[in-house]
Amino acid sequence: MTSANAPLTVRLIQCLVLCALALRLVEAPAQTPAPPATALEESLKAEIDRFVAVDRAIPPASCQVLFVGSSSIVQWKDTLAADMAPMPVINRGFGSSHIEYVNRWFDQIVAPYRPRAIVFYAGENDLNAGKSVERVVADFDGFMERKTRALGNTPVYFISLKPSKARITQFPQQTEVNEAIRRRAAERTDLHFIDVVPGMLDGGKPKEIFVADGLHMTRKGYEIWTREVRAALLPNTEAEARSCRRGEKP
Repeated sequence: MTSANAPLTVRLIQCLVLCALALRLVEAPAQTPAPPATALEESLKAEIDRFVAVDRAIPPASCQVLFVGSSSIVQWKDTLAADMAPMPVINRGFGSSHIEYVNRWFDQIVAPYRPRAIVFYAGENDLNAGKSVERVVADFDGFMERKTRALGNTPVYFISLKPSKARITQFPQQTEVNEAIRRRAAERTDLHFIDVVPGMLDGGKPKEIFVADGLHMTRKGYEIWTREVRAALLPNTEAEARSCRRGEKP
């Protein structure tokens, strides 16, 4: 405690020390704990862990075409290999994923495969969860940044967000996302935009190509996707395979 009889210099020094300590306490950032994982995140992580376990047991060959994204990719698993033949494919779609989750687990489900090309479908669930168009596009920009750092000029084929019966009210926002990615594809040699929207509409309304939930596609829907994706991939696939085998990273 400062004594009234203490020399003035000593009292001034004590006052300065106390003031400095108080200032540090005020300026110190609050240490907030990380938010707990949501049920969705825990479910998605379990899927990622299964992929990692399978890959550890049976490492897949490199230079295949990697399909990654949400449930529209997941549910393509039964016919994807036949639909894309003779191009070899890996399916790493997972649950109700958002682009941010593809980014979060990029090092587990994208980079290790060293693919010749990446076919990407995600963003639809993001909008449905209330994320803005700007956030969805920014998250995809983040994916492209990760891809470039890890895989160089490996091409990405973005499948446009699809118009579905269950989410037709979100079609304007989906269109905004699609147009933003289309513009980016026009400016980059490593990004291609696959527009499945026209083939899925009839008179401006979704065709009868959906299962009972109005969201996921029947075989007829995947036939439309197969046609459009093959048309985009096939002209480039041999050159992309040669580039991948040489390990080029322009």
